[in-house]
Amino acid sequence: MPLRRILLLAALLSALAAPAARAGVRWEVLGHGFGHGVGMSQYGAYGYAKHGRGYRFILGHYYSGTTIGRLPRTRVVRVLIDVSGGDVAFRGATGACGRKLDPRRRYVARRAGRGVQLRAAGGRALAGCGRRLRATGRGRVSIDGRAYRGALEVVPTAESSGSLNAVNAVPVDQYVKGVVPNESPASWPIAALEAQAVAARSYALADQVGGSGFDLYADTRSQVYGGLESEAARANRAADATRGEVVMYGGKVAETFFSACSGGHTESVQNVFYGEPVPYLVGVPDPYDGACPLHSWKLSFSGRELSARLGAHLKGQLKRVVVTRRGASPRIVWAKLYGSGGVSKIRGDQLQSALGAYDRWMRFRKIVNGKVVEGGGGEPPPSEPPGTPGGIGG
Repeated sequence: MPLRRILLLAALLSALAAPAARAGVRWEVLGHGFGHGVGMSQYGAYGYAKHGRGYRFILGHYYSGTTIGRLPRTRVVRVLIDVSGGDVAFRGATGACGRKLDPRRRYVARRAGRGVQLRAAGGRALAGCGRRLRATGRGRVSIDGRAYRGALEVVPTAESSGSLNAVNAVPVDQYVKGVVPNESPASWPIAALEAQAVAARSYALADQVGGSGFDLYADTRSQVYGGLESEAARANRAADATRGEVVMYGGKVAETFFSACSGGHTESVQNVFYGEPVPYLVGVPDPYDGACPLHSWKLSFSGRELSARLGAHLKGQLKRVVVTRRGASPRIVWAKLYGSGGVSKIRGDQLQSALGAYDRWMRFRKIVNGKVVEGGGGEPPPSEPPGTPGGIGG
């Protein structure tokens, strides 16, 4: 999620953390971090840069045992811009489907059976393009009124017989310019932006989705990509300074996961995505993450509200939460919910989703008639993460 949304979320904490009435049962969820916590912490990278560390150190810290390599040739990535039920409009193109075009004029791609047809806007058909329309210009093209570097490709959407995928085919170094300022504020130290540029380039090449005519989404399913109009001069400087550079491990481009805010310690990938361990995606201390507005947070629920939120996983009314396994950070991997009707298991990601929590680094505190009940959270409080200002949830 783009970091600019953290401030809005943090502003909501005061309302979410407002105590319920003293009478009855209420719960407090005390947590750290925002995101999945795997790989590079963007606020942690910001902190390291503020302390004079360069992007190579930053990447080496968060991706253990990796090196920085350089791509031997230009790589093109294909980003899904839109799935259109009608025509895909574009301008700025000098050619498409074997026809010379006027870059000042507007054209459309239209679905024609199993293929795509090039048409003048509001006019006649100009060419049949087969299964793919490719429109190129002078290094950029406007797609449905928004400017992008590279070319436009339009293909039928595999799962919908009547729609079209509008795809931006763009060299990865130019793609990164449309990602960095959408993932990290362009005002940040240049080393943090350079680290983001290399991580974004690496992730784009290592985590492709294999869609119908596209490799990547333009949103948080891949990385947030806004095209030419979202670029910023300082972010472009970082992208240019690291041109062609990628994070490498074992001779391959590394899958460089990143998230906004670790809360003081990142997490090992198998504890978050429940797959196999990855040698370079292991939890590491994150001592300079404290600038994140969601470094520490607190949510409050009435007993009835928390039981309702956990209803799909809970038997009866919630009595106790026992964390049975934590990761390196220590984010919750597995927990048990003790309800009035029995005990059930729940994964950390399911628990986070049910609560609407910012991260899985959580502990629980049960309060009855204004007094904390010992054992209500099922375990003693963990030690504070490095760099935590004040008490947990403060």
